[in-house]
Order: sequence, then C-alpha cells, then structure tokens
Amino acid sequence: MPAKYKRIILKLSGESLMGKQNYGIDSEVLETISYELLSISKLGIEIGIVIGGGNIYRGLSAQEQGVDRVTGDQMGMLATVINSLAIQNSLEKRGIYTRVQSAIKMDEIAEPFILRKALRHIEKKRVVIFSSGTGSPYFTTDTAAALRAIEIKADIIIKGTRVNGVYDSDPEKNPKAKMFKKLSYLDVLEKDLRVMDLTAITLCQENSLPIKVFNMNIKGNLKKLVMGENIGTLVC
Repeated sequence: MPAKYKRIILKLSGESLMGKQNYGIDSEVLETISYELLSISKLGIEIGIVIGGGNIYRGLSAQEQGVDRVTGDQMGMLATVINSLAIQNSLEKRGIYTRVQSAIKMDEIAEPFILRKALRHIEKKRVVIFSSGTGSPYFTTDTAAALRAIEIKADIIIKGTRVNGVYDSDPEKNPKAKMFKKLSYLDVLEKDLRVMDLTAITLCQENSLPIKVFNMNIKGNLKKLVMGENIGTLVC
C-alpha cells in the first residue's frame, strides 16, 4: 500500500525535545523522534524538518529580561541550530543521511539554505533539517515551516505535539476538552486555536497547503499518519 504523502515537512517545537526536563534536550525524546523518522524514511518518504528553539531560548521571553527583540530572536535562531545538530546526530547514528541548512550563514556548522540544493538532497532521500527559522527577526519557526514547505512543494505540514490533535481548550488542563478531527483555515483563525501563528496559517491558506496536528509521542503514529490513517486534526 503506497503512502498518502510523498514529501512532508515535520514541524517540531523546541519544547518537544525537553521531555520531562525543564529545559535542554532529552536523549530519550531524540531517540523516539529518530526511530519514528527512520520508520517513514524506509518507506521512501521525502522529509524536511523545522524545529523551534524554545527549549533553549525564546526571543519573546528575552524581552522580559530587557533583551532587544531583534537580538532575542537572533539568539532564538541560534538555539534552533543547536537542536538541528542534535537531531542530525541522532538520525545519522541510525543510518539516515541528513543535511542541516541554515538561513543564517555559518559555513563551518551547516550548509546555507539554498532551495535547489535542498531539493537535490530531498530527491536523494536525505532528511533536510531547516534551521535558523526564516533568518529574520519577528518571524516564528511556524512561519519558517510554512515557507519551507511551500518552497520545496511539500504535500503537507505535519506538526508533532504531545496531545492528540487540536482541541477547543487545553486538554492537559481540561479533561472535557473537545478534539476537532477537521478544521478550515478560517476556523483556526476565528476560534483563535493557536495551531500555528497567523502568518503561517495565512501562508498555508493562500497556497492550499494542509496541516496535520498529531501526537508525536505515541509510537508508530507518524508512520500511520503518512500512510493515510485518520490520526490527529487536519487543517485544510
């Protein structure tokens, strides 16, 4: 049975790497993510990854500490590079060829983001990890994920979270929270559901790019999703 999606962007938050820690990177979480990616890589799925840096540093939080917004966002971009290198190292230990591309030039650590080069890597079934967000302040990694997905012509953005999908309230605080199976872009904006930020949702809407939100912590979920099982919440 062929996979439903041939080329994907997996969006992960920096916080997802913390596991049960208060900050930083949990090696067990890295291992789980790597095995999930290995399972779909074996199917021939073409994979791009965008990860946040909130487990290390957040630009918005930096403002509360008196750090200029632009400087704080740049520090956050560097945090995404640390996370990207950690994922790269974990994937390559499992025999998955990867490339880290950065929107900020840092030649000794990562390739610069060049679309044609990224496409060649993806066509050769290498996992490409897009780091440093968009390379500009005031834009989140959600927006970076939408932008990269559009640029590489991904079939879908898959957003991995620690809950089963999109709910009408926080399911970790409200046990009666209702999960949506399908939403329109307009629903997300009108209900302020915070699936992704406004710019990212608008980009996806304008380019008819679907978003799937699912629980990354359940073993086998990612493979089931790319094979077309009705997992998580679809925004389209």
